[in-house]
Amino acid sequence: MRFIDTHRDQFGVWAICRVLRARECGVITSRGYRAAKTRPVCDRALRDELLTAEIQRVHAANYSVYGVRKMYQAMRREGWNVGLERVARLMRAAGLQGVRRGAQARDDDMLPRA
Repeated sequence: MRFIDTHRDQFGVWAICRVLRARECGVITSRGYRAAKTRPVCDRALRDELLTAEIQRVHAANYSVYGVRKMYQAMRREGWNVGLERVARLMRAAGLQGVRRGAQARDDDMLPRA
């Protein structure tokens, strides 16, 4: 879809779809492209936008240390009916991750030389 959007002025939708159909496994038609562009946003995408904003707020409120499991529990405490996998997917898409515990890797310059 992105390729068609960027090159449609140069080649036309029908010509691009004809060439892509010969090379790609999926069925791409100019009618299918236009239908996808005019289709309204689905309910899942709308709810994901709302949840992503809420996850970012809760993550920032907790000093940006919560990982997926704690974020899932925090969202449930806030009253959101959301699953663990969805929280993981939205956190990954938003670029959020928790802080990892444990020993940090040391530089070789810090080690004593023998």
